[in-house]
Amino acid sequence: MIKTLAAQIKEFKKESILTPIFMILEVIFETLIPFLMASIIDDGVEAGNMRHIYIVGGMMIAAALLGLFCGIMGGKFGARASTGFARNLRQAMFENIQTFSFSNLDKFSTAGLVTRLTTDVTYMQMAYQMILRMCFRAPISMICAMAMAFFINARLASVYMVAVVLLAIVLAFIIRKAMKYFQMAFPKYDELNASVQENVSAIRVVKAYVREEHETDKFKKASQGIFDIFSKAERNVVLNMPVMQFTVYSCILLISWIGAKLIVQDELMTGELMSLLAYCMNILMSLMMLSMIFVMMSMSMASARRITEVLNEKSNLTNPVNPIHEVTNGEIEFRDVNFSYYGDVDKSVLRDISIKINAGETIGIIGGTGSSKTSLINLISRLYDVTSGSVMVGGRDVREYDMESLRNQVAVVLQKNVLFSGTILENLRWGDENATEEECRRACRLACADEFIEKMPDGYNTYIEQGGTNVSGGQKQRLCIARALLKKPKVLILDDSTSAVDTATDAKIRKAFAEEIPDTTKLIIAQRVSSVQNADRIIVMDDGRINGFGSHEELLESNEIYREVYESQTSGGGDFDEKAGEE
Repeated sequence: MIKTLAAQIKEFKKESILTPIFMILEVIFETLIPFLMASIIDDGVEAGNMRHIYIVGGMMIAAALLGLFCGIMGGKFGARASTGFARNLRQAMFENIQTFSFSNLDKFSTAGLVTRLTTDVTYMQMAYQMILRMCFRAPISMICAMAMAFFINARLASVYMVAVVLLAIVLAFIIRKAMKYFQMAFPKYDELNASVQENVSAIRVVKAYVREEHETDKFKKASQGIFDIFSKAERNVVLNMPVMQFTVYSCILLISWIGAKLIVQDELMTGELMSLLAYCMNILMSLMMLSMIFVMMSMSMASARRITEVLNEKSNLTNPVNPIHEVTNGEIEFRDVNFSYYGDVDKSVLRDISIKINAGETIGIIGGTGSSKTSLINLISRLYDVTSGSVMVGGRDVREYDMESLRNQVAVVLQKNVLFSGTILENLRWGDENATEEECRRACRLACADEFIEKMPDGYNTYIEQGGTNVSGGQKQRLCIARALLKKPKVLILDDSTSAVDTATDAKIRKAFAEEIPDTTKLIIAQRVSSVQNADRIIVMDDGRINGFGSHEELLESNEIYREVYESQTSGGGDFDEKAGEE
């Protein structure tokens, strides 16, 4: 874990080394000041030696200024190192997330990843800054102060030693109790973020069903969970201060009492007593800083583990040693394919799939909810790997291709259509970043998206809000289809991507595909028979198996499932707008 995190220091190594150096120098200069002050009192004030006062006073000023400079430089370099470390952690996590396969992403919730990229990294930033500054400053300050105290008077310094041991035992007990609460807090942050994300993304549904109060209560419970845990932790942590104050004042009283007796007996000088009291504060404040370090470290350890999980997660989909970069055609073949999301053949969602699809064919895929239609097409673009068997595209196993090259030639319009904030043109160019405006317009004509785009005030420069909230479901689907077409793929997969489009527009899209991209293999998953009945062949899925494969007419005669679906959808007069679609 430490090695993984330390690798993200990268270009901030210099700052990470300079920070503790400056903090140690600051401590040395600060430690000299009480010693010089004792010299001024004992050898200057009491002896009436003004020259000594001026010389040592000048040395004190110089030590204070040098200590101030070192403190400023330590703070500057520490801030740069910690913020840079946090930036690198976020960047490394985000870049690694981009490499994840769908199965990798299934291990982490969206809210959990957001928490890791925000809250967890913030804790690591604070912890790293504290390590660079306090973690070096506190122990060095305590050691230097203790050494100077023993140099001045070992008898009085032994009081510090007893206080330090007792205080360390008490603080260790307090911190140990607090740590378990801090470790429980981060899963609660995931719950809170999940509540916010779900509410904001589905705010229209929340308002439509007047569930604002329910969502508010849910958020309050998640927020209260974090409050309760941190309250328990803080109730333990706040005991640090009264314990510290009791120890400090006890030491001051004890040293003052013993020191006064030693002064009367001429075994100790007044200035030495003053410096011992100053060192007392240094030692005990160093202990206080150490306790804060332990608290912060206990909080950040949970964050460190969660961040390391993301950084160490490796995609289970990798390119072969010498990948193929060119997909020759859109021919697809499934050979004895079994697939399980968990890698367990006994829990396969696809079983014994063996079919061949010719390049340029239009294939419909139909089946009930949960029949694994989407799982089937996910294997073609290698979003998942088969558990056994093989999937061939262009006559080669998909595992032999460079994944980027394969996915550029297998365009998928998923069930959940996503548009990003930006103009329509910017969204379309996700398919091809170098596409001209004319190419974008042609793709929109094929997807029947030009009809509504040209009616918008800014046309293709219309700004799309985050998530595409300012366009309808059908408009969003057509824009996503146009975006996929810009890739000029060998294989085009539409995963129920026209479900929000009326049958008239659906028919126009299918007609445009047949006329304009005849060489592209088209796979259309649909719930409506009318969307697939004109396909060259239709796959009927049932419980992870292929129940039927043939033309519309063949399946009506031979496949009971397809016939039942067809009759149930046509017995009431057909889909809405069906005649318009045929025309």
